[in-house]
This record gives sequence, C-alpha cells and structure tokens, in this order.
Amino acid sequence: MAKDSKEEDKNNGKVKRKEYEKALHKLQVELCHLQAWVKETGARIILIFEGRDGAGKGGTIRAITERVSPRVFRVVALPAPSDREKTQMYLQRYMTHFPAAGEIVIFDRSWYNRAGVEHVMGFCTKEQYKAFLELAPTVEGYITRAGIQLVKYWLEVSNEEQERRFQARLDDPLRQWKLSPIDLPSREKWYEYSRARDRMLDATDSKHAPWHLVRSDNKRRARLNIIKHFLSSIPYKKMPYKKVKLPKRSKKHEYDDQATLKGRKFVQEVY
Repeated sequence: MAKDSKEEDKNNGKVKRKEYEKALHKLQVELCHLQAWVKETGARIILIFEGRDGAGKGGTIRAITERVSPRVFRVVALPAPSDREKTQMYLQRYMTHFPAAGEIVIFDRSWYNRAGVEHVMGFCTKEQYKAFLELAPTVEGYITRAGIQLVKYWLEVSNEEQERRFQARLDDPLRQWKLSPIDLPSREKWYEYSRARDRMLDATDSKHAPWHLVRSDNKRRARLNIIKHFLSSIPYKKMPYKKVKLPKRSKKHEYDDQATLKGRKFVQEVY
C-alpha cells in the first residue's frame, strides 16, 4: 500500500513535506542573502503576483517573507479603492507603495486588477480597460528605466483544482475568510477570466517587464519554482557577514527588577 501511495505521489508530481521543507529552507537562506545585498546596494525591486482566485498567491508570498524582515520585504495587498481613490489617476494609489532604496515590494494583486477582475466584473469601462492595456507597457518602461527591477508572475491553476480549493474553503471555518464576494462569481466566469488573461498577457508581456507563468496545481512545487526563479532574476551577491559579540549585562544601576513585578497581573498560564 505504501509503495502504491509513493508511486501515486511521483506520478502526480507531488513534493513530500520533508523534501519541500529542506528545499524551502535553502531558498530562504538565499533570500536572506538577497535581503542583505538589497540593503547594502540600495536596490529597488517590485514583485507582482497575479493569477486566478485560489491559485496560491498568498501561500507563495508567505513562503518568501517567512524568514526575512518586513521592513525590507513589504507586502502590499490593497482593498477596493475608496471614493477618493476612484477619482485619482489609476496607478496613483499603487505608486505610493513603490520601493525606496533597499526595499522589495511584493504586490498581492496589483494594477493588473484592471485587466482582470475589473474588466470581467464590469468595474471599469471598456475605454478604461483598453487604455490600460495600451499604456501599461509604457508605464512599466518608465518604472524599469528609473532603476526599479520589475518581476511579474502569473499563477495558473486548473479548473478542477480551483473548484477543489474553493470547496475546501467553504468546508473549513478557518479558511472561509479567504472567500470574498468576488471569488464565487469567478467560478461562473471561468472562460471570461481566461480570455482576459490571454489578452493581458499578449498586450503587456514586454522585454523590460516580461510575464513568468507558473503552474500552481501543486502548491509546494510552485512555491519552490517561483523562489528559485526570482533569485535567479536578481544579480545579487553574498555580502560579508559582520560578526557581532554579545555584550555582558552591565551592573550599573543594578536592582532586583523581578521583585518589582510581584503583585502585578500576568496572563493566566493554562498551558
């Protein structure tokens, strides 16, 4: 039975948990080296994650940011625009989050909302949609010429796997929060999203900011492939590590600091 299960995992392209955790640890060490290089050189990087609902964007972002500083790796996941933001230039609210020197900004969905959900769900006009597809490559050209490296990923999940993930969220109270009012209609509009994806990729895949497509039915494999590819996209170098010696506690102003806590209320220890 165990042999059959192992063979099934192999055929399905699954990555065993131990194998995944070992590979992820190595990649996360490299992300720490990248972080040090970004801080030292003042590099600026934007990392965009797009894809169908349930494609695994959030889990991939968590894998990237788990072991690094949130002050260097900043995650931006904007809510629906406010009434004021709706009157601004479309890209304006995204640009306020662009990286300064020594920062990597990760957009969990980005200005490409206009080419996807806004277009399919009718939240923008046809003119706004067409203008976005025409102007996006030009704007991204200005971004990259300003010295910001822009890396764009599209996570592609199959129809069957998306349905399975949505049903798992519906059945699990710990994951029901992941389903927004927009997610469920996206199941009905599968082909509309497919056509929007195709047109977006055709119009905005440029030499200075190409799209990188990732199959994400296997979440673990997708995460490892994305991090590996991302690291290979940045010409970082390992920075010399400065050894720090832990100082001894000074006895100056010494007093019984634990005694002063007696009588104060602590959280009840139940574990």
